[in-house]
Amino acid sequence: MSSTLTFLGAAGTVTGAKFLLTADGTRLLMECGMFQGLRELRVRNWQAPPVEPGTLAAVVLSHAHIDHSGYLPRLARDGFEGPIFCSPGTADLLKIMLPDAARLQEEEAEFRNRKDATKHRPALPLFTTADADRALALVKPIAFEQPFAPALGFDARFRMSGHILGASTVEVVTGGRRLVYSGDLGRYDVPIMRDPVQVATADTLLIESTYGDRLHPPGDAAPIVEQAVRRAAEKRGWLLVPAFAIGRTQDLLYVIRELEEAGRIPKLPVYLDSPMGIESTKIYARHSEEHDADVARVEAEGKRPFMPARFQLSPTGEDSKKLNGLEGPGIVIAGSGMATGGRILHHLRHRLPNERTTVLFVGYQAAGTRGRQLRDGAAKLRIFGEDVPVRAAIMSTDALSAHADQAEIIRWLRGFSRPPGMTYCVHGEPSAAAALRDAIERQLGWRSAVAADRQQIDL
Repeated sequence: MSSTLTFLGAAGTVTGAKFLLTADGTRLLMECGMFQGLRELRVRNWQAPPVEPGTLAAVVLSHAHIDHSGYLPRLARDGFEGPIFCSPGTADLLKIMLPDAARLQEEEAEFRNRKDATKHRPALPLFTTADADRALALVKPIAFEQPFAPALGFDARFRMSGHILGASTVEVVTGGRRLVYSGDLGRYDVPIMRDPVQVATADTLLIESTYGDRLHPPGDAAPIVEQAVRRAAEKRGWLLVPAFAIGRTQDLLYVIRELEEAGRIPKLPVYLDSPMGIESTKIYARHSEEHDADVARVEAEGKRPFMPARFQLSPTGEDSKKLNGLEGPGIVIAGSGMATGGRILHHLRHRLPNERTTVLFVGYQAAGTRGRQLRDGAAKLRIFGEDVPVRAAIMSTDALSAHADQAEIIRWLRGFSRPPGMTYCVHGEPSAAAALRDAIERQLGWRSAVAADRQQIDL
């Protein structure tokens, strides 16, 4: 039985992960992500789907981040009716993440129509909350390490990848050939999540390369978080943290609480201004089976690992608006992590012109995003159709990254008992993917290549 793999996203870029497996006429989609960042990428979300949704037998997801799952509502809207397989943690997170993504789409369309800030009349959402509900009805959770058959002629297994709650590496066997996809690979010896589980063999390997060209700074994120909080306290201003609601928000809350307990930072009000962040933090607390030893120790002491001393929730839009009228110092954690949408945009528009404001980026900032522009020193930022001057102090750290760096990726690859027949670098900007390819060839002696968009290979 011949089987092929086609790269329909996350090839030559970080976002839009979609990999189409075809075996004896049966089609299986691994990942179903939205494109983010540069406009030429985002417009691909609006183009005709690269594969007719109704012809897909199933979807297999590595984890819940939007660049891996966010196109699911559109897929379901356009005719997909098969099962969506993922881990239990991912299934729980999708219940909040997909409706939230849909609400953001609807709110942005409504805002653009109201402000007449659109070239399309009327502006429409990419998908709706009804589409998200349609996709969620198809989700089938599968436990880590449990073999399952996602479609006729395919066998699969999830293993813990350590990236965020529920994140998995994906193994699919078809026609006697074993494909392994790293998903987003987590890090070693970091708080909250367990280390990535090793995989022994693969005929074809897809390895993410987000940080394939760099090493994370030694140590943890505590010093930069401490510096940012202390600046906010000294300036009596606000610390704004654009943070992914899933993963990064929980990491940040954990670090702030640890720093407070150690007496390294003052106990400022900490506002979690993200309905999805609030709900995902509850889910993180509930899935203790994925917590590492450090979080287990905190829980055993009767403490709440994700709750700083003056922790406050801002679940509603009105709660969020009230923050604009408050005097500092204080901390606001809000989505989105790359400042591409969400409540953080309103806070940035309001507070970027104030030199007492501090903005801390704690995650990857893709090319073309507002986060990347700020991190790269932009003097002004386009938000809701207006140019906002940037007088705030901009700080960033990769130490809280949930993505393995080059050395950690190589460490995980060394766990294979034999080299894969071929390794493809995916989910990275071209320079990062090429650097990882070179490192794999140089350090491991494996055959490796950078995946090309729309490239089709035989397994």
